[in-house]
Amino acid sequence: MTDTPALRRSFRLVCNPGQIPSVEALLSAQGFVFEPEPFSPLARRLLQEPFPLGRSLAAFWGYIYIQDRSSMLPPLALAPGEGARVLDMCASPGSKTGLLAQLVGREGLVLGNEPARPRLATLRRNLAALNLLQAVTCSWPGESLPLPDASWDAVLLDPPCSGWGTTDKNPQAIKRWQGDRLKPMLDLQRKLLTEASRLLRPGGKLVYSTCTTNVDENEGQVRFAVEELGLEPIPLEPFPGFVFAAPELSGCEGTLRVDEDASNAQGFYIALLRKPGDSAAVPGLARGTATTAAYRAIPPAFLAEFGLSPALLPPGDLAVFEDSLHFLPAPALAHLPAAVRWQGMALGKASAQGLIPSARLRALLDPEPQRIPRLDVDDVPVLERLLQGGSLDTGLPGKEASLWGGGGETFWRKFLLPLPTPSLQRLSCLLNPCSRHSVFNAPPRIAASRVSRPCKKPAGSASMGPQGVSPC
Repeated sequence: MTDTPALRRSFRLVCNPGQIPSVEALLSAQGFVFEPEPFSPLARRLLQEPFPLGRSLAAFWGYIYIQDRSSMLPPLALAPGEGARVLDMCASPGSKTGLLAQLVGREGLVLGNEPARPRLATLRRNLAALNLLQAVTCSWPGESLPLPDASWDAVLLDPPCSGWGTTDKNPQAIKRWQGDRLKPMLDLQRKLLTEASRLLRPGGKLVYSTCTTNVDENEGQVRFAVEELGLEPIPLEPFPGFVFAAPELSGCEGTLRVDEDASNAQGFYIALLRKPGDSAAVPGLARGTATTAAYRAIPPAFLAEFGLSPALLPPGDLAVFEDSLHFLPAPALAHLPAAVRWQGMALGKASAQGLIPSARLRALLDPEPQRIPRLDVDDVPVLERLLQGGSLDTGLPGKEASLWGGGGETFWRKFLLPLPTPSLQRLSCLLNPCSRHSVFNAPPRIAASRVSRPCKKPAGSASMGPQGVSPC
């Protein structure tokens, strides 16, 4: 075991406040040593890393997210309240989008837009791993989003930039981005700022942030937003635990320039701006306006047959698109026009034959299961062995005990951890096929328990392979 390098890694907790002691205990049980960061109750800084943190059990289940400490500051500076509607204009890989979703809570909405289609999959994968049901995604050029004017409480704009503040990871960034190569970047940043101003409601807030130290991309763009777009600067209080350099242009007092060396973090620039005027709330769409592609809502009650708790769903609809079951948050249905072609979080694969919940879906697991078996595990090595494809004599009834997807639930020291084994159950008995709420046109039948390939295992065993693939 070795101490982490000079630029120590940081991460944030992605869980309810009551789960924090359990997540920290799970990390400690695997040998990680860390300390609280002073700028957020969710942030931690690594002191010792016995193996890559991304391979930890807490990371596997999405209870933590590895993120540079400077990168956490823009969402914290925007500070949306619970229930707010927030747009992240350039979202992938989703680090800031995810933190925004934690801040707005289950009643809020975060729309993560990623203009680059190849990066959209990364954004969606990260948000799904964190189980953030209040976040939805889309893919449009950030400078021309098909959204109504003045339709957002808050906007986060972290645009493409030269990355001069990330020389620890990209040592050639300063040499690469000079002179004429920077001009298209500066033009794009101004177009994005103009679009952000259009989308903000009067009184709404905008955070403009970059991971560069280049004054033209930082203070120069803030001057553009104030002088050309009419936005008002709001001075930011320095965050504890950081050292900030003075702004390099007059009129930009109150913006934050992270001193990367003194702060032991990436170089970052953060400015908070406000649109003049006042508006108590973001208007919803006009009555009758389509909000998404045609879909048939599924009664949430059917989730109970698959080991999931309908009571844990935020307000919204369940819907099947092709072979995927998605959650559509109520604020998205009320505020996003169909032209956006947005997507809610995928909960699993669905068909007339059954439902396979997503491998790491934990947000809807009942912490007090009554109808399905429960397995309590005290030893971390047992969990590690299961994740590597090993078997465990559980004592649970049945030839093969599924620990996920309706067959059972697994707990580590009373902390719920979904172990993703393949699970397939019949849906058709759950809904009346003659009802207008029916989802699948299949004849009624008694729900099958779990369908899997034949496997020669002892009775009462449970197993899984890498990425939730059965080893047999």
